[in-house]
Amino acid sequence: MSTINRAFGFTLIELLTVMTIIGILAAISYPSYTEYVLRAKRTDGKVALLKAQLAEEKWRANNTLYGTLTDIDPNNALQNEYYQITISDISDKTYTVNADPTFTDTKCGTLGINQDSEKTIAGTDSVKNCWGK
Repeated sequence: MSTINRAFGFTLIELLTVMTIIGILAAISYPSYTEYVLRAKRTDGKVALLKAQLAEEKWRANNTLYGTLTDIDPNNALQNEYYQITISDISDKTYTVNADPTFTDTKCGTLGINQDSEKTIAGTDSVKNCWGK
């Protein structure tokens, strides 16, 4: 009786083929993943802006003019790790709340909202794309 010795394993070509397929899948999925992460960070900024807007309206209901960031947020609850919240153009009738990103965001940049809920951005994309998603 003769026995046949067969080696079990993968050839170099098979390994290279699998590695190529994995590389192609990674190259396709990475841009989608980074865009998803950016959108999630923008959501944090939009939430902080809307909370600041609500706090401004509460402050204005009890005072004669809109408040500073210290007035409406004494405990720094509006600040988060992705955006620095600031308030400008404060008067008895106007204010603008801005969220400056602490990361690079060329599409939307600084997000803003004022007392009339007019939304702004400082990036290269449209306001609809940055605020709508």
